[in-house]
Amino acid sequence: MGFADLSGLPYPWDTIGPYVDRARSHPDGIVDLSIGTPVDPTPDVVRDALAGAGDAHGYPTTHGTPALRDAIAAWFARRRGVAIDADDVLPTVGSKELVGLLPSLLRLGAGDVVVHPDVAYPTYDVGARLAGATPLPVAGVEDWAGRADVRLVWVNSPSNPTGAVADVETLRRTVEAAREIGAVVVSDECYAELPWAERWVADGVPSLLDPRVCGGSHAGLLVAYSLSKQSSVAGYRAAFVAGDQDLVRDLLATRKHLGMIVPGPVQAAMTAALADDEHVAAQRRTYGRRRERLLDAVLGAGYVVEHSEAGLYLWVRAADGVQKDCWDLVGEWADRGILVGPGEFYGAAGARHVRVSLTASDERVDAACDRLRTAPR
Repeated sequence: MGFADLSGLPYPWDTIGPYVDRARSHPDGIVDLSIGTPVDPTPDVVRDALAGAGDAHGYPTTHGTPALRDAIAAWFARRRGVAIDADDVLPTVGSKELVGLLPSLLRLGAGDVVVHPDVAYPTYDVGARLAGATPLPVAGVEDWAGRADVRLVWVNSPSNPTGAVADVETLRRTVEAAREIGAVVVSDECYAELPWAERWVADGVPSLLDPRVCGGSHAGLLVAYSLSKQSSVAGYRAAFVAGDQDLVRDLLATRKHLGMIVPGPVQAAMTAALADDEHVAAQRRTYGRRRERLLDAVLGAGYVVEHSEAGLYLWVRAADGVQKDCWDLVGEWADRGILVGPGEFYGAAGARHVRVSLTASDERVDAACDRLRTAPR
């Protein structure tokens, strides 16, 4: 099996240069609400752990230190209501490399189908193509249930970009349909600690590994998670995957051969971050304040916000009865000096939306809100 040639597939964010220039021409500078990189300082508890592990003269372990694996298992139990063995977790170099390489690491190829949501992070599609498999964007379980060629099903809850959350029943139907055909289900749950809708604040965002979803068995199931957003450590590339013991062991063996190892100091930082809930709560409060101001301004400017129940984005379209595609909207916002993400980047089903990130400083968020109250230049 060889990797497919992706040289002719442009990186989406490299294509919006003209809109960047338009936004930067604003007299008060650009407000970048597009990609969604964290802007707040990494918490001291995490930075101190990284620095304390700076004498990293030996090779780190691919499986993660026992302390890190225990911290991941404890976090699942405490924050997600999931009991998992510490051996059934594996640190990864950020979550994007896992998403992009998982079909290949699972040895999928020609004739295999990889299912992903029809509005989704584009790396699900790219990862399938890289392995030589066929990506299949779907609106729901009914679009793929019973297909014997489906080998991998991606779930993303809370969704990037829409912020939609899959409830227990939806996740359970996905698991049942996948088990009927022998497919693996992988849930990307990187925004689970950022709920906004009252239901998910009260009850928590359900995990694929929740016993109400999987019937107490993790067979054929994996969860991917990242600390980038909740702990402001995107630069650390700190993430992990957990679930089915056999799948984790297989991934571990392959990653050992390839040298895909999270650096030792980063493992120490992850251990500290996962054990400290207060900095996560503080970061959520910061994003919540920004979200409230942006939401009010976006609605006040006449736009419609759909889903956006959790996560770091508002999923925005033009007002009812107004026909504008995502590029019209990107241009309209760029004329206010605000850069947002075209919904088309996330699939054809997103072509009438833009993704508005909460990841800007308070000062820049306030600037965006002021500009949304005025007409485009």
